[in-house]
Amino acid sequence: MSKIRTSLVLEGGGMRGAYTAGALSWLIDNGVEFDRSYGISTGAVYLCNFLMKAKDKLFDFSVNGIVDKRILWWRAFLRCGKIVDYDYLFDQILTVEKKFDISPLKKCKREGFIGIYDLSIGKTEYHSTKEIDMKELQASTALPILGKSVKYNGKELMDGGITDMIPVTKAVEDGCNRHLIITTKPGNYVRKPAKKVIVELMRLTYPQCANISKDYEIRHLNYQKQIDLIKDLEEKKEAVYVYPSRSSKVTRLGGTSEELTELYNLGYSDMEENRERIFELLGINA
Repeated sequence: MSKIRTSLVLEGGGMRGAYTAGALSWLIDNGVEFDRSYGISTGAVYLCNFLMKAKDKLFDFSVNGIVDKRILWWRAFLRCGKIVDYDYLFDQILTVEKKFDISPLKKCKREGFIGIYDLSIGKTEYHSTKEIDMKELQASTALPILGKSVKYNGKELMDGGITDMIPVTKAVEDGCNRHLIITTKPGNYVRKPAKKVIVELMRLTYPQCANISKDYEIRHLNYQKQIDLIKDLEEKKEAVYVYPSRSSKVTRLGGTSEELTELYNLGYSDMEENRERIFELLGINA
């Protein structure tokens, strides 16, 4: 019998990541750890907080920080020409105002990996949380078109969700055989093909990367492959899949603090509902 090697897999979702933050707070409260952890987009930011056991920041970031009106829509556009200002979010709100420091990640017992799309090669690569800096973390959340890409060490980087919306394939490839997967969309969600205008906009906006428009054209197919893999792992009793048990008004870029608090609490309570399944999967005595 092979040795159990556990993974935590986190989807992104923008403001919907409040659900993930609540779920991770439950894991911290129950002392649950994993051999390896993987995060995409906002899931990457919350993964860093989870690894550092920063439960207070999980709540504050997901309910207050990400909903800050200074980083969205017309205020963002006037400042940076995009509708999401990731520079202001990371440099001012998170670093200065909320004192977010990721340097303790280097000393964390457990290692995590965040997905970042590299425009120079048209591919998502995974960066260790023990080695990243804030610019790499910012890049992992930078949505194409809506925000600016991040130029770092001669590369142009952005959100790994362009290809890997749920990084479960990476967890399996790395040899993990027990997976807790947390997503921000309902279990019956079906991703639709990207509109032709969006695919063309990707091609025109990023002429240096021929792959990005192609990746967007098949993004819905990649997502379905990831869901199919999750279901297969569940059938083999190698995964527990946790997702919102009821609908929410929160969208990727929209939600009030009250709605986000409700979604955070739903993430926490859904984990509690799955306590026995999670503990059995991970070999933890209840």
